[in-house]
Amino acid sequence: MTPLLARVTSLVAAVVATAMLFSGALWIQRSRDAWPFPPAPQAAAPAAIAPAVPATDAGSAHNRVAIDVTSSTLQQLGVRLETVARESLTEVVRAVATVVPDESRISHVHTRVSGWVEQLDVNTTGETVRAGQPLAHIFSQELFSSQTEYLAIRKTTSASGITSVVVAGGRTRLGVLGMTPADIDAIEQTGEPKRLFTVAAPRSGVVVNRGVTVGAAVDPSTTLLTIADLSRVWILAEVPEANIASVNISTRALVDFPASGLAPFGARIDFIYPTLSERTRTLRVRLSAANPKGALRPGLYGTVAFESTGPSVITVPRDAVVDTGEQQHVFVATGDRFEPRTVTLGVQLADRVEIRTGLDDGERIVAAGVFLLDSESRLRATGGGGGHSGHGAPAATGKTPAPPATDPHPGHRP
Repeated sequence: MTPLLARVTSLVAAVVATAMLFSGALWIQRSRDAWPFPPAPQAAAPAAIAPAVPATDAGSAHNRVAIDVTSSTLQQLGVRLETVARESLTEVVRAVATVVPDESRISHVHTRVSGWVEQLDVNTTGETVRAGQPLAHIFSQELFSSQTEYLAIRKTTSASGITSVVVAGGRTRLGVLGMTPADIDAIEQTGEPKRLFTVAAPRSGVVVNRGVTVGAAVDPSTTLLTIADLSRVWILAEVPEANIASVNISTRALVDFPASGLAPFGARIDFIYPTLSERTRTLRVRLSAANPKGALRPGLYGTVAFESTGPSVITVPRDAVVDTGEQQHVFVATGDRFEPRTVTLGVQLADRVEIRTGLDDGERIVAAGVFLLDSESRLRATGGGGGHSGHGAPAATGKTPAPPATDPHPGHRP
């Protein structure tokens, strides 16, 4: 035998040996269950390949079939089951909030006569005042003349001993111009008109605006000071347009203003504004809160969390739902069998989702680890057989495959 012929013979023998080893490996893999899923049940059939047929019942997902998985395999895959039950749908809506003064506790201080400011007892915005405290002293020619006329008329009627109606009218006029009964009694006792008219605080609170200075000319339209009672404040929250249906009058909320130093506290919605903000597309709602220590300062920013409780519905974890883009389905467990079932989704929550149709109370579903189950179900529906193609498991044929044939004449060369 020539060296060339010997070399060719060795090469052919090596190729034949490699083919025999590969065929034996395939036979060993086929004789074992394809991990981690057992092969799908197969019925006797002709030699032709019979691919798996997707389930045809109305509740099954398209392009998926039911699969069998043992309990030990479920533990290895990290699959977690959950029993379907109804629960009240609780939704938490968060909104940005701002502290503002209570508009019903704001007073604008005016004078009823024209004149000039000769003295200001409150010179600083933010200063705290009490009800009845003097705020400013004003000289008014009109009021001074009215006092002089009143005292003259009163002196004339007193001398005659007759109480005139004109005296009563003069007293009423001084009251209309802003003098209190105590002020009028004082000038009656002294017999002298008061040169300066004192403007007093109508309520206790904080001066949030000072509109005049000493020497300024004023009239009834001039705002001297603005006083706000901050012992109770308003909290305005901006609710996103998508969550408007979740808030109503008396809806409870958890209010948190970290910069105030106060712990989060509860409040209720007492007013909902009728229009939305076109710029932010939010609806403004109002809550009230007591502020005895003044920690809730107007302009302070915080958050408000509204908690609304809806009807009793079926919810499942978000991870339990497989969304293909065209449909959504979950895997329902019956023993060791897992069936894909089409469902209709409802409200989307933080970690759960409402199921409107497709599931009933008491059924068990796959709540976690659904990815591998869905992959195997889709593989079998497309005719991929009982295991992953990467494991080398052949498709079901209905017959027990014959062992790999060996060449009876290893030395034969075509």
